[in-house]
Amino acid sequence: MWDMPKRPIVAPQATPGSPEQRGPLEQSFQALREELGLSETYPPEAVADAERAIAELALPERDETAVPFFTIDPPSARDLDQAMFLERAGQGYRVRYAIADVPAFVTPGGPLDAETRRRGQTMYFPDMRIPLHPAVLSEEAGSLLPGQVRPAYVWDFELDAQGEVASATVYRAQVRSTERFDYEQVQAEVDGGSPRESFALLKEIGEKRIALERARGGASLPMPEQEVTLVDGSYRMHLRPRSRARTGTPRSR
Repeated sequence: MWDMPKRPIVAPQATPGSPEQRGPLEQSFQALREELGLSETYPPEAVADAERAIAELALPERDETAVPFFTIDPPSARDLDQAMFLERAGQGYRVRYAIADVPAFVTPGGPLDAETRRRGQTMYFPDMRIPLHPAVLSEEAGSLLPGQVRPAYVWDFELDAQGEVASATVYRAQVRSTERFDYEQVQAEVDGGSPRESFALLKEIGEKRIALERARGGASLPMPEQEVTLVDGSYRMHLRPRSRARTGTPRSR
């Protein structure tokens, strides 16, 4: 109900192993990847370009590292690209939502830019995922890991007492996440009846935003998560309903 919406994902649990260890299904998956030109391995020149950008990164002038942002992601997530901080502001609220500034690491026209444009997006297969960006960027230097200063785009919203957006600004800034949570942690704490202030606000604001969406005739479709597991040599897909902490805050107009 309260976190920003994300599309359903397939979370592969299997490891592909060496070619001789792959069964008929894994071989078919690999053949499909080859047909589509998808490789888990990043070209060396693109990785080198990412490493150079990391070493030469100039952080934004605006410093928001004193704001105690936190992230909410699946436990296995390594590319933490969103963080938030919520507080009361008079009769309303102030919501700051940070998105990792991955473009800060990508030189237009460079090897990394060319490879990410070729890939387009992260691709999920039952036995592995093909990442959009190299791990040194998406899971390390560009990830909003706790305690690490990172460049980000920050959406800064002022909401009134009903949850309507009164004003909004966007700026680049240095941010530092202070804590990492997962959806089950958040849901369990809220269900327990004594959540910390940030989780209580997440619920309170989310419910008001949902009420506004309903009043204007909107609708959200909280699609279940798809999780693929390897059991005794067979792949099984489970559809897991999203917790209320994950089904998504309605987007503003």
